[in-house]
Amino acid sequence: MNTSIKCIGVLTSGGDAPGMNAAIRAVARTAIFHQVNVKGIYRGFKGLITNEIEPFKTQNVSNIIQRGGTILKTARCDEFKTLEGRNQAYDTLCKEEIDALVVIGGDGSLAGAREFAQEHDFPIVGLPGTIDNDLYGTDVTIGFDTALNTIVQCVDKIRDTASSHERLFFIEVMGREAGFLALSGAIASGAEAAIIPEISLQKDQLAEMIEFGFRKSKNSSIVLVAESDVTGGAMGVAERVKKEYPQFDVRVSILGHLQRGGSPTATDRILATRMGVSAVEALIDGQRNVMIGIQNGELEQIPFTKAIKNAKSIDSELLNSLWIVSR
Repeated sequence: MNTSIKCIGVLTSGGDAPGMNAAIRAVARTAIFHQVNVKGIYRGFKGLITNEIEPFKTQNVSNIIQRGGTILKTARCDEFKTLEGRNQAYDTLCKEEIDALVVIGGDGSLAGAREFAQEHDFPIVGLPGTIDNDLYGTDVTIGFDTALNTIVQCVDKIRDTASSHERLFFIEVMGREAGFLALSGAIASGAEAAIIPEISLQKDQLAEMIEFGFRKSKNSSIVLVAESDVTGGAMGVAERVKKEYPQFDVRVSILGHLQRGGSPTATDRILATRMGVSAVEALIDGQRNVMIGIQNGELEQIPFTKAIKNAKSIDSELLNSLWIVSR
C-alpha cells in the first residue's frame, strides 16, 4: 500500500456522460473507506487553476448515483493547455495537499492528464467517461450504454412517423471521429444502415446502400449517420440524396445533446462504480498514469500512452450483422 497518498482529488472533464456521478460517488466512498481524504474539483482542469475545490464527505455524494450529468460540473480549459496554466494547477494541488488525482473524461481529458502527470511526476488514474466509446483498451466507456438507449428510444418514435408517411429518415447521432453509437444504434433500433467515418474513408456508403436495393420492400427507412465531417453529417447526406436520388422523400433529425442527458442505465451505474473503486485502489497501491478499462468483463489498467494514442477499431462482426439483417 502506498501510504504517501493521504488525499485524492476527483474531477470530470470534457463532455458530460451519464454515469459520471456514479463514478464520483464510488471514488469518494472508496477513498473514505480506506481512510483517505477526498476532495471534489469543480469545472474540470479549470477548477485546478481557479481553486474551486471542496472537501468531500459521504453526504456530498449521497443521492447522486441516479442523476445524469456531473455534480462537479465540467468545462473546457485553454489555460491548462499551456505550461503556465499547468504549473498553476500543480501549485493549487500542493496548496490543497492533494497527493493524487482521478480524472473522469474522454480522450482529450486523459491526454491532458497524461501531460500533466509527466511534467510534475504526479499520480493520476483516469476513468473513461465518454458516450462516444472511442477509447482504446476498454470494451465500453461510462455513458455509452445510456446514450445508446436514448438513441434507440428516439429512433423508435421517429419510425412511427417514417412509416406513416413512407419517408427516408437520416438521423444524426454523436461520434465526430467514431461510429460506435451510430453502428450499435442502427442494429438495436432495426435501422437499415449506419453511415460512419471509419467506413466512409474506404467506400461510398450511400451509393452502396442505394445500389443494393435499398427500400425495395419497405414502406419506410431509417439510416443513422455519425456527425463526423467525414460523413458530412445527416444534412450533408440528405442533400446528396435529394440531388442524386430525387425519388426519395427525405427527412433529417439531429438528436444532438439529447444523447448526453438522462438518468444512467443500470449498466452504466455498475460500470462507473466498479471503475471508481478500482481507480482509488490503484492509486493506493502505487499505480499511476493508467486508465481503468474493462475487457471481457474484467477491469484492466491501461497505460495512458496506449489508451490515448491507439485507435479503437470498429467491430467487423457488428458491421456484418447490420449488413445481413438490413437486406
